[in-house]
Amino acid sequence: MTTRPSIQYSCYFTRSRTGEQFVPEHAIGYIVSGAFEVNDGTASKIFNKGELYFCRRNQLAKYAKYPEEGGEFRSVSIFFEQEMLRDFSIEFGYKSDKAIATPAFQQLQSSSVLAHYMESLKPYEDVFKNKGTNELLSVKQKEALLLLLQIQPALKNVLFDFSEPGKIDLEGFMNRNFHFNVDLKRFAYLTGRSLSTFKRDFEKIFHITPSRWLLQRRLQEAYYLLKEKRQAASDIYLDLGFEDLSHFSFAFKKQYGVAPSML
Repeated sequence: MTTRPSIQYSCYFTRSRTGEQFVPEHAIGYIVSGAFEVNDGTASKIFNKGELYFCRRNQLAKYAKYPEEGGEFRSVSIFFEQEMLRDFSIEFGYKSDKAIATPAFQQLQSSSVLAHYMESLKPYEDVFKNKGTNELLSVKQKEALLLLLQIQPALKNVLFDFSEPGKIDLEGFMNRNFHFNVDLKRFAYLTGRSLSTFKRDFEKIFHITPSRWLLQRRLQEAYYLLKEKRQAASDIYLDLGFEDLSHFSFAFKKQYGVAPSML
């Protein structure tokens, strides 16, 4: 299994909404061109060209990347893995003093030295594609983290909190987050359970398997949006956790006896 690089570049000429809807590691992102829209299930935010943001780990999120008119979407992201943060904590003496609540995605100062630093990484895109650049990647990642802590010192309580999610109310969590396209292991982890415990607790509460409940709950929401809100199937299937339109249409017709377009 290959690990993804700690510094990533994105480039799209058309709107993109691909990828698993789970953010496993802390990250910072800088929008070089275009716009980035993200929804964590409670609120939507849009980050535009020249803006910088921080995302905390273990977040469910839907996102869309919009290219500039007649141009492209480009961004630079740096991810901070737990192992890297533990080593950094030992080397520089940073530690979390207390658990604090912060938004899943928060905007950082666009005029800060960190924003200028992220801008300076653009020419490195081709360099990082080459083999033997792990040491350089590590240095750049560490520099970015030092700058982040300089402009936002309170984030040390987020970055160096190595605790895992605790056991939470499963019913409430699932009813809020059923529309995210992630596998059962992610849902189990975020509710503080092993996969087997998650499945057992789930069936005690809902009296149905998680996979079957997710399909039915998403289809119920789809029926409401199609019939009551007059939305189109092509506009809602991704937002409800379906990977493609044909799968959604097949499941909907099997459940309700009519194609989505007939509503």
